[in-house]
Amino acid sequence: MEALERGRLNTRMVDVDWAQTHDCCFDTDRVPKLLEQVERTEQADQVEQAQRGSDAEAWQELGYRLVLEHDLVSPASFAALPTLVRLAHNNTNARRLAGEIMERAAGQHGCDELLAERADAVMGFRELLDSHLRSRPADYLAAFRALLAVEKQYHWASVLGDFTDDFFHVGCPHCAVEVTVAVGCHGHYSAIRDWHLGDVGRRTLRPACAEELSGTGRWMHRIAVRDGEDVLADGILHLFGKAECPRCMSVFTIADEYASANLPALR
Repeated sequence: MEALERGRLNTRMVDVDWAQTHDCCFDTDRVPKLLEQVERTEQADQVEQAQRGSDAEAWQELGYRLVLEHDLVSPASFAALPTLVRLAHNNTNARRLAGEIMERAAGQHGCDELLAERADAVMGFRELLDSHLRSRPADYLAAFRALLAVEKQYHWASVLGDFTDDFFHVGCPHCAVEVTVAVGCHGHYSAIRDWHLGDVGRRTLRPACAEELSGTGRWMHRIAVRDGEDVLADGILHLFGKAECPRCMSVFTIADEYASANLPALR
């Protein structure tokens, strides 16, 4: 609890020169006004229905000003993190938006120094997310992905699903053919995807044993098990397990091949 309170305090300690901080629309004045509006609403004891509607519109506008399509963010996105993290303790919109910003932190945004200055806010966000996940919330997957991004596991944060119908495309390390890996309600298999024939040459995946996991896979699985997310935990075992290439019959570790092809270059 003391660490969490420290995180809350630290999110208040960074000053922003908004006149020099543009958003995704290249404006400098809207984001601070919108943040002030949603923060004022959050602090109010009672909010009129009309004001709630205005608040929803403010969150919507913040969304497209701070996170643009094609995974683009702006200086204002990182400048807004301390306020978003502070509000995220009790606000789903703030938690979601802060998570979406962090999922794009490895992109070519040119804001590395600005993000580094928000290290305290990011640390506070990590503690908040971990506590939130323990409560088994309705937005568990979104919070889990945000936590992956905070831990700089950006490649998993961008693709991890709920394993009801998930597909990963990896290159076989031996013959270079593209292998489709399916983990979900339609099966757990590797195959070669054909435009007309569908998934050809299916081979059943070989899930990892929990005791054999290490590093990121072990950490991800431990959290899912801790929080009673059985489907997610089982999916992680398959994702960090082995697949057989339908063409050359070689066996490889799925997560290793996916990560090697998708791991962003951290600056």
